[in-house]
Amino acid sequence: MAITRKTKPTALPLFSERRPKFVTLKGAAQWAADYLQRTVTTANISYLIQYGKITKYERNGLVLIDIDELKKYYDSFDKKNRWKTALGEKINWHLSFEEYREAERTKHVHRLHPYKGKFIPQLVEYFLDSHIDEIKQEVYFKPGDLVLDPFCGSGTTLVQANELGIHAIGIDVSFFNVLISNVKVAKHNIPKIEQAVRELTIKLKNFRENSVYIDFDNHLLEELAKFNALYFPAPEFKQKISSGEIPEEEYVQQKETEFRKIYDNMVKKYDIKIEQDNKKTFLGKWFLYPVREEIDFLAKEIKNLSDQDVKNVLIIILSRTARSCRATTHADLATLKEPVTTTYYCRKHGKICKPIFSLLNWWERYTVDTLKRLVEFERLRTETHQFCLRGDSRTIDIYKEIRLQMPTRAELLNRKKISGIFTSPPYVGLIDYHEQHAYAYEIFGFERRDELEIGPLYRGQGDEARSSYIQSIAAVLKNCRKFLRDNYNIFLVANDKFNLYPAIAELSGMKIVNEFRRPVLCRVEKDRETPYSESIFHLREK
Repeated sequence: MAITRKTKPTALPLFSERRPKFVTLKGAAQWAADYLQRTVTTANISYLIQYGKITKYERNGLVLIDIDELKKYYDSFDKKNRWKTALGEKINWHLSFEEYREAERTKHVHRLHPYKGKFIPQLVEYFLDSHIDEIKQEVYFKPGDLVLDPFCGSGTTLVQANELGIHAIGIDVSFFNVLISNVKVAKHNIPKIEQAVRELTIKLKNFRENSVYIDFDNHLLEELAKFNALYFPAPEFKQKISSGEIPEEEYVQQKETEFRKIYDNMVKKYDIKIEQDNKKTFLGKWFLYPVREEIDFLAKEIKNLSDQDVKNVLIIILSRTARSCRATTHADLATLKEPVTTTYYCRKHGKICKPIFSLLNWWERYTVDTLKRLVEFERLRTETHQFCLRGDSRTIDIYKEIRLQMPTRAELLNRKKISGIFTSPPYVGLIDYHEQHAYAYEIFGFERRDELEIGPLYRGQGDEARSSYIQSIAAVLKNCRKFLRDNYNIFLVANDKFNLYPAIAELSGMKIVNEFRRPVLCRVEKDRETPYSESIFHLREK
């Protein structure tokens, strides 16, 4: 019997001297790993099937892959050569870290909370580590040193410094950034956090127990499952879209409208409230009514906790949960467009999807994940000090603020001078750093200091914005220089498309002694197919 997408033939061997055309998922992953010279898992192959990139064949219930088709896909996606052509020969592919799987790029506490604009931990580790290779050629930091990150963000430098036995200080103007960073590097009482999580989850379930939204949501899921199985079968639907057999726009618009009638009738039947009355705040605009009720309930419970460390961890979990439960499409989670209050065709999943009516599932998922990541990091951590100060790096007196904010750590600076800086300054006109966590600021009433951001999106990328950016980054370097030892090393990660960093170095009284250009292959929640690079500028005293 011939192998088809529908038929079920017998199993084939993974490999032989003469490579078979069809292999199992495991065989496909093994072949791809050899062919690409990097780790490829069966989940990676399943992803290609799910999104219609390659065809799934079956025989006696066994999923089979056409190796020639898989090879054709990878050959058409030859990122390395394509990116080298676009970015130039000076690009340093060694610093792409393409060999690391997604789980390694977001290992342990690095994924406690989403954050725009962070670098991968392997990049920090490369420059902080005391090994030497043909590219780096010298050691910049060694165990026991003290490193500074004046744009701490979500704390990647602090976490990796800990792994390498290096002390680290971070500075950030954002209250929430400081909170994320310090939760990542703090030592926690895990059993105490687990107990608090159990109690809060029980309270949340009791709060929802008699909610009509539970019956509504379950009924809606049943109707969606039937409708999608009939009109959007996976992966056949996406394959037909890719091949042009189905005119996507016309077809999905018709089916979206068709299911919308089912949805509207269900809302009337259950007599439920979908939108909030006050849509002027972020929470009012971007969360459906039942989700907002649950957020407010959990926030109140967390605020009443007496243990500050437990409270901080739970704030991060609730913030992460809230972010995933905003009323938007799955494709627009990173860049919000318009609130979604009804069912819609989801281009990411290739079917009709629905907005979120309860945060319980995400809350349970993230509590488990957070505890697992904290335990993982606890096994790796070294007996070194890392902490993030809240302040403006242009003017902060690091010694004074440590004595005020973290007096128990003041002794560290009395014994050490800072060896250097590893940081990624904000890119001019790219991100509003407070606004990306607007939900957290509103839920917990944290103070915002947007006016202290350097190069925010709302100021644009014009001549005035660029000039202000140069002055501000130089002011940070000049202020931090006062706390550095002689023969310091400074590393600044930036995509300098406006060529601003030579002027920044000059204004700071420093010189760029080297520039490492690396391809950025895995931009978080960005276009991953367009060639993109960033530079690591190495600065020293002029």
